Amino acid sequence: MARLIDIKLPATVSKALQLQESTPRNLQIKELKRLLRKAKDTAFGKTYNFEAILNSKHPGKKFQELVPIFDYNKIFNEWWNKTLEGNANVTWPGNYPFYALSSGTSEAASKYIPISNEMLKSHKISMAKQYLSLIGYKNLPLNAVGKSMLMIGGTTDLQQSKHGWKAGDLSGILAKTKPFWFEGIYKPGKKVAAIKDWNKKLEKIVEEAPNWDIGFVVGVPAWCQLCIEKIIERYQLKTIHDLWPNFGFFIHGGVAFTPYKKSFEQLCSKPITYIENYLSSEGFIGYVDRQNAKGIKLITNNWLFMEFVPFNETNFDENGNIKPNATALMMHEVELGKEYALLMSTNSGAWRYLIGDTVKFVDIERCEVLITGRTKSFLSLVGEHLSVDNMNHAIEHASNEFNVSIPEYTVVGKPDGNYFAHHWYIACNQAIDKAAILKCIDKKLCEINDDYTTERESALPNLYIDVLPEKTFLDFMAAKGKLGSQHKFPRVLKGKILTEWNNFLQTEEIG
Repeated sequence: MARLIDIKLPATVSKALQLQESTPRNLQIKELKRLLRKAKDTAFGKTYNFEAILNSKHPGKKFQELVPIFDYNKIFNEWWNKTLEGNANVTWPGNYPFYALSSGTSEAASKYIPISNEMLKSHKISMAKQYLSLIGYKNLPLNAVGKSMLMIGGTTDLQQSKHGWKAGDLSGILAKTKPFWFEGIYKPGKKVAAIKDWNKKLEKIVEEAPNWDIGFVVGVPAWCQLCIEKIIERYQLKTIHDLWPNFGFFIHGGVAFTPYKKSFEQLCSKPITYIENYLSSEGFIGYVDRQNAKGIKLITNNWLFMEFVPFNETNFDENGNIKPNATALMMHEVELGKEYALLMSTNSGAWRYLIGDTVKFVDIERCEVLITGRTKSFLSLVGEHLSVDNMNHAIEHASNEFNVSIPEYTVVGKPDGNYFAHHWYIACNQAIDKAAILKCIDKKLCEINDDYTTERESALPNLYIDVLPEKTFLDFMAAKGKLGSQHKFPRVLKGKILTEWNNFLQTEEIG
């Protein structure tokens, strides 16, 4: 582990890594004050009287009282759109050098999430913290430490604006601005990273793969899996360890890993250490910092202030839209095991911003959470309250029970005569019994969700399933221009995206 410990870090990073211990509440109030002081002279800070919040005895409560909750459309239409035209000091001091382009497959146009220089600095500190946290792990694949790190992400050839800012996938921005101490181990290298076409980039990575000694792979599970599969196929390997014997770490985020784990195990001949982080376009929110952790540790001391809105009918409508005057809790007010929608205030000028994720605390003292889904990716046609977390557990269970890989899936809720039904679409390239695997999924959901069990006996009597090749899911993403990088297949299909999916399947052979 010496090579890991001996890394020379900039003084500012080293200082940030040595912050004194404090309670989550105190750390979060400290971060809120830092954010407010920095932004008090911006247009946003003046409009919402940050000065008064700072002078309050209870700045957290005063902040919630004076500043409304924002979703993307509200904050973009009222504030962020001005920054695209080159206006400075709008929600954060100065101008933004970058914008992360972010959208789900249901979005017609990309969202422009501002990225400040301060945010980039925070990312580097959090990445260093996660890397150094490996020191505390036991039985690590030490041969991987100090080897190259393959980051499979968006292009570093970013869109250039006449106003001076650049835009692209967050992964591309981070690769473009990676710290100097990371340069020596970074793959696939500048030239390949700049390729815009995902398929061409993937082909080049496969071509260069024999020249690298990879210890770490970083990226969204679906695309990393596809890359490794193509390498194995090209060089007629049994597993990826035939080519990369020192491959020992997979750092992933963006989606729950449970549906992919079986597939990864089949691609490897040695145990892999899986390390999850919580990195979004809005900020580096957390990472697993210890072996056998219950969940992801939220970062409470690096320019992020977090609030938690109970994800229930009181605060959200049936479409997952937050209601006016929704109740938001601070870190010290949350309860174990309850589901919350996450609000963030950041050093990129997001304020009380609903990022769309839902989380559940599994260890309050350590601030560890599980990402349970999205505010708009859940099924509750008749009160079954089926979360993505429930679905992931059911898919993982079925995958293990039948010893098959199910790397992708999605679910549709629909009317069914006088009742309602769920229609599952799962990706599997192996021969399976559709009826048996659907029964297995259903049984697991009944075990973990009482509301679902109740509705299966009344208003939700029927379930349907189609088993499709994994290629069908990938082809659909490609048809929408969302192949590769950070794009994820939605776990629940509704509205426009459902119509597009149905139209797409008309041209496919459904088994």
